[in-house]
Formats: sequence, C-alpha cells, structure tokens
Amino acid sequence: MKLKLRPGRLPEGLGLGHPASLVATWFGVGLMPIAPGTWGSLAALPAAWLLELYAGHKGLLIGLCVVFAAGTWASEVIVRRGTVQDPGLIVIDEVAGMFLTLAFTPLTWWGFGIAFVVFRVADIIKPFPANWCDANVHGGFGVMLDDVVAAIHAGITTWLLTEYFTGDLQRFGI
Repeated sequence: MKLKLRPGRLPEGLGLGHPASLVATWFGVGLMPIAPGTWGSLAALPAAWLLELYAGHKGLLIGLCVVFAAGTWASEVIVRRGTVQDPGLIVIDEVAGMFLTLAFTPLTWWGFGIAFVVFRVADIIKPFPANWCDANVHGGFGVMLDDVVAAIHAGITTWLLTEYFTGDLQRFGI
C-alpha cells in the first residue's frame, strides 16, 4: 500500500512546471501529503464525468488511451530521474484506472461512487495478475500497467454491482 504521510517529492531538476511532472502528478494532486493515490482517483472523476457526458463510453476509452500513453511517458521520466520504482506521487496511473473502471459504469452519481470505492480496493489489494505486473513490469509502462489491470477487475465488479443496484433502484422508483 502506498499510504504517504508526507508530501511527495519530485526528483531533482523536475519542478511541477515540467510537463512530465504535471502529467504524472495529475497537475499536482499526487503531491498531497496523505493517500495521494486516493486523491488522484478522486481528481479523475470530474474529467471522466465530462468525457462521458459529452462523448459517452467511447470518449472515456479514448481519454484512457491518451492518459495511458502520456502517463507511460511521464512516469518513465519520473522513475528514471528518481530513486523509487513507483513513487506514490505518480497518480496518473490511478486516473487511467478510474477511466477504465468508469467505462463499465452508468453516468450516475452512485455509479461513480461505487466505481471509486471498488477501484480503490482493487488498486490497493492488486488482484492477480495486477500484483504480478506490479512486481515484474518496471519503468513507466509498469507504473501504468498494474493499475489498468486492477481496473479491469474493478470495472467488471462495478458493472455487476451497478446492474444489481439498477434493478433494485428501479423497483423502488429511483
């Protein structure tokens, strides 16, 4: 688990104004002093909501591809210049994971809420093969890959839960 009790530090020579730092920290969110991954996941929600509202699930998946590519590059820059393989300040992987999880979710506040909780659990426990990716795939690609694999688990679980709750809510006229 990447629970940080102090603010993350960018590697020497990479200020927050550097494009890789901005992308990797999701515009500075990853520098929060406590639980940067949770904050990164939460900060992904408004962007995901707008993408899905205006472009549907397809737009969210295109956003995922853009975030994954940019995140792989930015994470590689941070990892090469730093001393930690997957520093907690990199939260672009959580953004990608949330985008993928939300692609399985209806555009409702409760769907997004369920997706947020389920993704955070999956990201923390890293079910197989996400745990294998976390341990064996390194560099910027590795930083991104384990969260996207965990998001597949989270997305399927979220889809099942929202399908179940949608039926229950409709029975009650909600």
